[in-house]
Amino acid sequence: MATVRIPPVLRPKTGGNSEVDAAGGNVGEVLRALTAAHPDTSAQLFDAEGELNRYVNVYLNDEDVRVLDGLETAVKDSDSVVILPAMAGGAF
Repeated sequence: MATVRIPPVLRPKTGGNSEVDAAGGNVGEVLRALTAAHPDTSAQLFDAEGELNRYVNVYLNDEDVRVLDGLETAVKDSDSVVILPAMAGGAF
């Protein structure tokens, strides 16, 4: 199983866990396993069409999955999937 690193903003939705193990052969399957175990994370990760939400960045071993194969990026058991919500806002 891959290790999914959960950002602080999503930890209340994963029982406070900073890391969760999730099975899957690719990033999409791992994230769907995460949402199956913790349904409240689904709206944060996926849009209405089931694609990765544009306001969340997902990394596989420090590589942005959007520059790899997206949700189809292959995952090994020893891999780490990191979820980082996009940050925006502020004023000048």
